[in-house]
Amino acid sequence: MPALVQTSIARKWPLIAVASLLALGAVLWGARPAASRDEVTALLTTSKTILGQTISYPTKGPAKITAAIVVMQPGEETGWHTHDVPLFGYILEGEVTVDYGAQGTRVYRAGDAVMEAIDIAHNGRNSGKGIARLLAVFMGAEGVANTVMVAPAR
Repeated sequence: MPALVQTSIARKWPLIAVASLLALGAVLWGARPAASRDEVTALLTTSKTILGQTISYPTKGPAKITAAIVVMQPGEETGWHTHDVPLFGYILEGEVTVDYGAQGTRVYRAGDAVMEAIDIAHNGRNSGKGIARLLAVFMGAEGVANTVMVAPAR
């Protein structure tokens, strides 16, 4: 090989090496599986409430979805109430015990998903040592109360 060509290649060697590494990196990066957009973790699939009632949606007005984060201090209670609309709940943190009167009690902990009872009086209490946080998604309708306070069940 002529000396001029050898000198030219020697000068370009760092550039060739960097370009080769970048090309290899691009090939390897492209070969990695992309994050799946189809990866879904189902939290709950049901047509019944926690007490076995068939879920039915209110038809008294246009649909209205309300989502809220409920935070309860240790020992705090919701007070006795009912829901006239379907309510999906997901416990984000802590522990909540719900008293359904004659229907018994249920304990929900972080990671639990529930379709709450409809038209059944119940009282929730933070039964854990720290705060409890839950996501509540009401599937209601305009003009229909999501929650109605009632006298204690018994």
